[in-house]
Amino acid sequence: MSSDQSEGQAAPSVGAAVLDQAFDGDSLYALRAAVAVHAAEAGLSRQRVYDVAAAAHELAANAVRHGAGHGRLRLWADCSSLHCQISDDGPAEQDETRPDPTARQREHAHGLWIIDQVAYTATLDHDPCGTTVTATFTVSSFG
Repeated sequence: MSSDQSEGQAAPSVGAAVLDQAFDGDSLYALRAAVAVHAAEAGLSRQRVYDVAAAAHELAANAVRHGAGHGRLRLWADCSSLHCQISDDGPAEQDETRPDPTARQREHAHGLWIIDQVAYTATLDHDPCGTTVTATFTVSSFG
């Protein structure tokens, strides 16, 4: 499992978009349910559906809590992966780095640590225009 910081990525035109949904603090549970349904329809096992839904929920909650208070989730599949992207247009935190994993476990907000545990890869991009996190779950994790 790896995580990198990279340039922001929009959902690529390759692959089938299965969900594109705006969210705010009042719609996080509905968003989680929608992600679970679409991840199951993509063929993930019950455990991997839970992992994708939990990852999406954590990322969306972070966008609400630390970003603009709302955001957009995009979920799409290609022949080898399911991608979950959360973006918001809130200001980036000045010192958002990835501390060591044990420190992240002790923090109250540990969403990125959870993503690092369940996703194959995760990219994080933030600038003054907002933050985008994309978590990828590979086909080898399906079923």
